[in-house]
Amino acid sequence: MELKELRNLNDGELSERVKLLKKELFDLRQLNRLGQVEKPSRFQAIKKEIAKILTIINERKKSNGKKR
Repeated sequence: MELKELRNLNDGELSERVKLLKKELFDLRQLNRLGQVEKPSRFQAIKKEIAKILTIINERKKSNGKKR
């Protein structure tokens, strides 16, 4: 998902997306143990997207704190 698209989502949607990505990462790790992963590059893509989302959430928390 593009960064612009992620920034348009609200905090609840971002949190839900992180949960889904973490579950997908867990499932990929399980498949990796069995040697059934078709796209190993997906590991890195999922981790990067999780990091982007968490960065957006933290930026919003910091900006909300400064407004008060």
